Amino acid sequence: MLIVTINEVPGKKIEALGVVRGSTVQSRNLGHDIEARQIATGRMAKNAEELGADAVVGMRYASASVMQGAAEVIAYGTAVKFV
Repeated sequence: MLIVTINEVPGKKIEALGVVRGSTVQSRNLGHDIEARQIATGRMAKNAEELGADAVVGMRYASASVMQGAAEVIAYGTAVKFV
């Protein structure tokens, strides 16, 4: 699954399939922050695959504290199909 932060895939025509996202909640520390992003990204990619996507464009991360010492990390973007 190709995942890019730009809104297009150079050299490809794309058709938007919809917004996809993945999230996880982890304790807050540097090692877990990286792991949380990897898990959220994997879940987002799985969501895109379920839609039949070839790629995710405009991918971003967001995070929010859900309780003291824990944060939710969300990966989101637009699932696209190459045409």
